[in-house]
Parts: sequence; C-alpha cells; structure tokens
Amino acid sequence: MYIIIGLGNPDQRYAATRHNIGFDAITRIADDYNIPLDFKKHKAICGKGYVGGEKVVLAQPQTFMNLSGESVRELVDFYKVSNEEIIVIYDDISLEVGQLRLRSKGSAGGHNGIKNIISHLGTEDFARIKIGVGDKPKDWDLADYVLSRFPKEEEPVIREALKRSSEAVKSIITDGMESAMNIYNRK
Repeated sequence: MYIIIGLGNPDQRYAATRHNIGFDAITRIADDYNIPLDFKKHKAICGKGYVGGEKVVLAQPQTFMNLSGESVRELVDFYKVSNEEIIVIYDDISLEVGQLRLRSKGSAGGHNGIKNIISHLGTEDFARIKIGVGDKPKDWDLADYVLSRFPKEEEPVIREALKRSSEAVKSIITDGMESAMNIYNRK
C-alpha cells in the first residue's frame, strides 16, 4: 500500500495557486484512476483506490502547508506504511515551470511543508515528486509569489506537468523509484 500526499493549503482562496500544485496533482491522480476523494480523516481529504494494481490512499492535508507533517504522521501511523510507501508531491521554485524532479530522499530545501513532514516522521527518507513553479521575479515577496496563480500562458505547461506527475506515481509504484527517476528527471 502507498500513501500519496499532495501538499497545499485548504481554503478556496489558495485554490490553483503555485503552492497548491500538490493538491492539483492529487486531484489529477484521483481523476486518472477513478479514485473518489470522498472522506476526511487524519486531518486530510482522502480517497482510497488502486494505481498500477497497488492499493493507495490519496491525501490532501487540511492543516495548512507549514503543518503538513501532522496529517502525514497520522496517515503513516494509521495505515502502518514504511517510508518506502510514502510519496509526497509539492511545488518547487528552483525548477522551471512544469519541470518534474523525483527524489527518493533529501532535505527540505527551504520548503516549510517538507520541513514539517521531516520533523514529524523523524527522517528525510521518503519519495518526493517536485513540480516546478518557477523562480520568483526579482521584486516579488516569496510568499506572494507562491500564493499567486499561474498566468494563462503557463496553464498548458502545468496541465502537462500534472499529467506527467500522475504517470510518475504509477511508474514509482510499478517499476520502482530508480526507473521512474530515469524517465521523469529529464528536462
């Protein structure tokens, strides 16, 4: 069993912002694999189903980004999954818009949601799919930038990135992280 967590902020005012790309990825996976996001438990909106023949729980933590670890800890404890069965999807400003980067472990890299998950799990060893949202413009405040929406011209790139992130989840589950990294970490 895998737990696939997409990071974002609850509340409609954050919908479709750069920082909520993890929520959008979970919605795409739910659509692609006919998994209803139909219950709230473990401080998250969740859905149960199958990806690549493997049982999965999809989760969108409702704790706000900086407290994502609270939800992840509850999910991990309840479903008794190992670190190898956790996949976290989130935004990355160091990647070009739409670029994916898969990692099997690593530091928080300045991302407060990941920092909180690492703190609650006590480890950096869990899979991540980072979706590039682009670097902030020079005169912008970082918080304002990540809470902004994508301009129209970037929407097709983001739709493609969400499609590829859904495919990457299946690839991690069916073929393993190394194989998935070889496919999806190319520009």
